[in-house]
Amino acid sequence: MPPDARYWVAFHHAKFVGPARMARLVDRFGDLGDAWAAPVSSLRAVLDERSLESVVKLRAEFDPDRVWEGMERAGIAALCLSDRRYPRLLREVPAPPPVLYVRGTLVPEDETAVAIVGTRRSTAAGREMATNLGEGLAGAGVTVISGLARGIDAVAHQAALAGGGRTIAVLGSGPDVVYPPEHRHLAERIVEAGAVLSDYPPGRPPDAPNFPARNRIISGLSLGVVIVEAPERSGALITADFAADQGRDVFVVPGSPLAAASAGSNRLLRDGARPVLSADDLLADLRLAGRAEAASVQRALPLDDEERRVLSVLSPEPQHIDEVALLANLPVSTVGGHLVVLELKGLAKNAGALFYARRR
Repeated sequence: MPPDARYWVAFHHAKFVGPARMARLVDRFGDLGDAWAAPVSSLRAVLDERSLESVVKLRAEFDPDRVWEGMERAGIAALCLSDRRYPRLLREVPAPPPVLYVRGTLVPEDETAVAIVGTRRSTAAGREMATNLGEGLAGAGVTVISGLARGIDAVAHQAALAGGGRTIAVLGSGPDVVYPPEHRHLAERIVEAGAVLSDYPPGRPPDAPNFPARNRIISGLSLGVVIVEAPERSGALITADFAADQGRDVFVVPGSPLAAASAGSNRLLRDGARPVLSADDLLADLRLAGRAEAASVQRALPLDDEERRVLSVLSPEPQHIDEVALLANLPVSTVGGHLVVLELKGLAKNAGALFYARRR
């Protein structure tokens, strides 16, 4: 974790300080803790008057240490752009969110992810298709990304869980504010088997403009986006637009030309999106066809809770055992034993001198 992470969170609370201005602050000061303590004259060289006024006002009332401790108590992690745990795919999109607030865990395998989205007013056929796709991808070890909305999104999350896989929900509110409210139980299940995340700070209520904006994260976390059903003017079409802009593959489940629920998604097919009829289609098109067999082998090697915790914090880059123990919140002696077991199961490797890495 970068030593200035709490100051990324602090600046992220300032109005009018978005990705571009955060980048300028980093370029100017290097450490955002130094930027937070900088005199107004130094900040003026980086910020315009509107954002400078916001930062000055915020510094008078915002306690980064108190806010950080509150997030830790609530089980919310903050991943800033300088954090190596920040999702690689999302980091590569234009103007990535400076900070992600996460409940649950993100693991390196989440880089192999596919988004499944669609209308809130889904049909029975659409829900069945989302179930088949979600379970099939989960069975192949592919993480399913969606937005926790009613309809197709919720079905996609539920299918991934039913398939024994990982799923990530991206919210248009703070990570601790579940919308719609009836999905709170589903959100808690997702936290246990993946993550609920947002680029809005904890406590932020849902607001209509937040949802189109969060769609760029859904697509940014994914190798490709599947539109199951989308009428004209559906939010899922916004996700498809973001995906295309980010260089992601866009897939569409063809629907009846007579069905309003598929009018927008069928238009995407006409405009060049790729049709998909099964999870096998997706795996083949994304060159992931060999993952189903690999995933079945890994499932045959069960891990206990502490082994899973150690594996979840291991990076493909070597980490000292002390760092692994700190991240896993376990004694070094306990972590050492678990690392030996993970090595024997082919999930970790000893890089020497008490450094360990997750096998890619």
